[in-house]
Amino acid sequence: MTGKRVDSQRVYAALIFLPLFYLLVRYVPPIAFFALVAAAALLALAEFYRFHFRDASAPTAMGFGLGATGLLLASLQWPGLVPERAVFLVILVALLTYRLVSSRGLTQSLVDSAVLVFGVLYVGLTLGHLLLTRALDGGEYLILFLFLVTWAGDSGAYYAGVSLGRRQLAPMISPNKTVEGLLGGLALALVAAWAGRLWFLPSFSVPDCVAAGLLLTAAGVLGDLTESAMKRSAGVKDSGMLIPGHGGMLDRLDSLLFTAPVFYYYVTLVKGSI
Repeated sequence: MTGKRVDSQRVYAALIFLPLFYLLVRYVPPIAFFALVAAAALLALAEFYRFHFRDASAPTAMGFGLGATGLLLASLQWPGLVPERAVFLVILVALLTYRLVSSRGLTQSLVDSAVLVFGVLYVGLTLGHLLLTRALDGGEYLILFLFLVTWAGDSGAYYAGVSLGRRQLAPMISPNKTVEGLLGGLALALVAAWAGRLWFLPSFSVPDCVAAGLLLTAAGVLGDLTESAMKRSAGVKDSGMLIPGHGGMLDRLDSLLFTAPVFYYYVTLVKGSI
C-alpha cells in the first residue's frame, strides 16, 4: 500500500460541497432537499443502468427506470397522494412491460427487467429514506448528523488506508480497502458522532453516538464493497467522472445507500422518533 498519495481534489470538492449542503438543509424549504435527493438519485441510477444498458436502445429502458424512481421518491415525499402499495405495483408493471416499446432483443428481456427493478430498489428506495428521515421531528438535524458521520467514516477510511493501510479487507472485491482503513473510518465516525451531539443533536446520548458510529461505519463499508463488486462485474473502474476526485454520483453515494436506511430505522425503532 506504499506509494499512495492523498488526492487533493477530494478535499477541494468537500470544502465546496459541505457548506452548501449545510445551508440547504438548515435554511432552505424541504422541497429543495427533495429536489437535491431526486437529482442525485437519478444521476446515480443512470450510472448504474449504464453498467448493463450500453447500446443505442438503452435510453428507452433507462427512461422507464428513471421515471419509476421519480414516482417512488415523490410518493415518499408526499405519502398521502397515492397509496404506497399502488406505487410499487405501478412501478413493477411499468418495468416489466417496457419491452412492448423497446427495440432490444427478446433474449435480454428477463435480465433487462430484473436490472430495471433492482436499480429502482437499490438507488431509489434506499435514498428515499433520506426523505423519510427529513420528515421526522428535527429531521434537518438528523440529516446533518447522518451525513456528518457517513462522510467522516468514508474520509477516515480513505486517509487511514492511504497512510497506514497494510492488510487488505476484501482483496477480491476492492484491493485498496484495508483493515487499517476500516478502523480509521470507525474512529473518525465516532468522533463525528460525538461532535454532532455536542453541536446540534443533544437528544442523542453517548450510547446513541457509539451505536450510530458503529452501525453507520459497518453499513458504509458494506455499501462501498457492494458497489465495487458490481463495478467489477461490469468491468468498469468508476461509475462516472461527475465529481473531481470522487468518480461518479454512484461512487459518492454508495455508502449512503446503506447508511440512510440503517439510520432511519435506528432513529424510528430504537429511539422511537416516529
